Amino acid sequence: MRDQLFIAGQWTPAARGGRLPVIDPATEEVIHHVAAATAEDVHAAVSAAHTAFEHGPWRRMSGAERAGYLRRIAAAIRDRQDELARLEVLDNGKPLPEAAWDIADAAGCFDFYADLAEELDGAVETIALSDARFTSKAVREPIGVAGAIIPWNYPLLMAAWKVAPALAAGCTVVLKPSELTPLTALELGDIAQSIELPPGVLNIVTGTGPDAGQPLCDHPGVDKLAFTGSVPTGSKVMAAAARDIKRISLELGGKSPFIVFDDSDVEKAVEWILFGIFWNQGQVCSATSRLLVQDGIHDRLVDRLVLETGRIRIGNGLEDGTLLGPLVSKGQFDKVLAMIDRARQQGATVAAGGGRAEGFEAGYFIQPTVLLDTPLDSEAWREEFFGPVLSVRRFSDEAEAVRLANDSRFGLAAAVMSADDARAERVAAALRAGIVWINCSQPTFTEAPWGGYKQSGIGRELGRWGLANYLETKQITRFVSDNPWGWYIK
Repeated sequence: MRDQLFIAGQWTPAARGGRLPVIDPATEEVIHHVAAATAEDVHAAVSAAHTAFEHGPWRRMSGAERAGYLRRIAAAIRDRQDELARLEVLDNGKPLPEAAWDIADAAGCFDFYADLAEELDGAVETIALSDARFTSKAVREPIGVAGAIIPWNYPLLMAAWKVAPALAAGCTVVLKPSELTPLTALELGDIAQSIELPPGVLNIVTGTGPDAGQPLCDHPGVDKLAFTGSVPTGSKVMAAAARDIKRISLELGGKSPFIVFDDSDVEKAVEWILFGIFWNQGQVCSATSRLLVQDGIHDRLVDRLVLETGRIRIGNGLEDGTLLGPLVSKGQFDKVLAMIDRARQQGATVAAGGGRAEGFEAGYFIQPTVLLDTPLDSEAWREEFFGPVLSVRRFSDEAEAVRLANDSRFGLAAAVMSADDARAERVAAALRAGIVWINCSQPTFTEAPWGGYKQSGIGRELGRWGLANYLETKQITRFVSDNPWGWYIK
């Protein structure tokens, strides 16, 4: 496991020699230490990225040449998939099959943006002008140095979502992973070195938000900031970007609704509800954590939901059959338990779970939890747990369901389940969210746009929209007439 900073193609210790522990959330044991970057290290990384952008070959390469590097990164990730997946489990706590899925998705992300990099070659838009004495075209160019700050819930995948399109566009990158889950991001540096990515194109600095993240946001050499994380931190990133008018994209929190109408198949509904809230221990920004069930099906569905929630196997992510691992850290563990206690105090009924998982003396294990009759004005209904906690309410008709679903400061995702296709499409159109699932919850595809309305963020990742985050558009206009302009000189 790597433990230093990756700057200008080389491994280097933190300038001040600081170290950060890496803790296995299943055992609470320190399994590794990594370098603790400070502003000095961030400056070195940004300087390396700036030099590589201005004077190196990367942005001058054809898209096809950059695509070759991206495909080699994808192949190297696949070659090391088992190793990387195990590192994710040790780092994050998620079950191994989930981690393996994430690593495969990360490799696919680099392949996808390799294809789009090739499409940039010759991608010039000719503009029809009203004056025949001129021709004009629009070309797309890389923004410059991209600062990417990623969260701990999908460590390598979130790195891929930002690094792959940025590199495809011709940008250079300074990546700041979460200090809680730095291991696979550092291995991405090892992969970059192994495929001989030009020095400075990808730089990786591990450290805390205040010591490394904030200096990255504040650095005048950064042209673009891409952040995924909480709303309060996103607000700070946005404020920092405003000072230098940096380009910015934000993917923030959510409190996503799942509407189930009474014509739905109960078994299918329960399966997607469970997947929508308990996948990755509920530590998913798009988790459908607010369940709205129509009166006619409510009691029957809730009975099945509570039964199946109690059957979910909790354990170390490396153990076969584990479906729910520990939360990522003690801080997150304490926060979620405190929110469950406040939910009880505010009137919610705990129908399943509600506390530390039994039989675990160590580790940040919380029972999958279902809260019924959650008050509409309560924290449990309005704020993000970012843990395995589902809040449930009933509704009477379509209008009420849409009103309750949209009554949130968030707008990342939403889901609707119904046997009536016309109703499902009608509700999907009415929901104020950037991602809407019909008869499912949480499937995510690299080809499709990802991002939210309202306080859930700015901009879109993935698909062609993700590449656009790292491109500027330049107009080039030419005077082609043989006749003189003749304004000052007649």
